[in-house]
Amino acid sequence: MATSADQRLLDLLEKWLTSLELHAKYSTLDDDSYWKIQNWVKHQRPSRWIIDLAMQKTQALRTEVEERMAAGDEKYSDSLELMSFLANLVGVEHIERFIPLADAANENRLTEAAADEAPEDAARDSAPPADAATGTREMPRFAPVKRGPPPTGTAQVARTERKPAVPAKPPAKKAAAPAKAPAKTAAKAAPESGISDAARDQVVADAARLVQWGRKWYELPELIARMAGRPSLPDVRRILKENKAAIDRLAGTT
Repeated sequence: MATSADQRLLDLLEKWLTSLELHAKYSTLDDDSYWKIQNWVKHQRPSRWIIDLAMQKTQALRTEVEERMAAGDEKYSDSLELMSFLANLVGVEHIERFIPLADAANENRLTEAAADEAPEDAARDSAPPADAATGTREMPRFAPVKRGPPPTGTAQVARTERKPAVPAKPPAKKAAAPAKAPAKTAAKAAPESGISDAARDQVVADAARLVQWGRKWYELPELIARMAGRPSLPDVRRILKENKAAIDRLAGTT
């Protein structure tokens, strides 16, 4: 028998799937039409592969919930609701890269949305006034710089200029710098990092998951280093550099 938490979770997943189907339809629109089709909150427009991945994961989660319901697990949906609450409360940073909820009942007609644009918005988006005949704007005029009169030459100045230049004294020789230690000796003196294999595997798994979610490669070190129980930022950077091929293979980007 489905609990109230089961029903709430199934309703939420159904709403997400409906929204993702609308986003899949909107992915064929141009940018101007996309931003007018719904009264969106501030976000980055999702690409089609992100929408397909979100739809795949949502369907998989709905299947998992239905299987747990059939097995009589009454705590699974409660645990997911609690995890969602904690993630939004303490675990998720404020980002703009997400897929906002779309509702077919809130769709705007693109022709009406274009006609309803405020005159001040149109004035703000228009270009500065240009010449009607050529379509070009007049370049700003710069005031000429006033220069003072040239210095008046005197006999004393002329005699000074004719004097031969005094040769500069050679710089004193610096003491020879001590020879640098060989690179191999410095490498031996550097302490080895105590990163365990488990920590390295965790960083690789985190990086592959973030790449699948659309994160850029240069964003990965700081995102992973801020997670609980992960190595320091320099160690994370080194692990990512040494395991890039494995991360691309796990993320499916090769």
